[in-house]
Amino acid sequence: MSIVRWDPFRELEDMSDRLNRVFGKSGVRSQAGQESMTVADWTPPVDICETEREYLIKTDLPELKREDVKITIQEGVLTLFGERKLEQEEKGKKFHRVERSYGSFWRTFSLPDNVDETRVTAEFRDGVLTLHLPKSEKARSRTIDIKVG
Repeated sequence: MSIVRWDPFRELEDMSDRLNRVFGKSGVRSQAGQESMTVADWTPPVDICETEREYLIKTDLPELKREDVKITIQEGVLTLFGERKLEQEEKGKKFHRVERSYGSFWRTFSLPDNVDETRVTAEFRDGVLTLHLPKSEKARSRTIDIKVG
């Protein structure tokens, strides 16, 4: 059994990290206790599925417009950026509870080698962003007939 020196600041940092996780905030901390990596204010959920011809990524982005979202592909990495702004209190309008997430977000995905990056398309309808990532022609499987000799 070893003796561990009590560090009240480490315990406060641990408690702060736990509270941040409960309230949906997280960060990577360095040894000095400084936040060493910026994190998104919220993370929209995604569904990823695969068909014979393509990969599909769907993400829920309620109350966002097409102009609020940016999509990039660079060196095999797909990145989604965006921001949902918090409504401002107006005269005669008072918020009693705000539970929905607001602020900036980004999601990154490493693309499989068989994605044809030049043919990726996106559509935005009813608050759902759908990305179509077609597979390259040579990556698709095909059936080979076996001839009896």
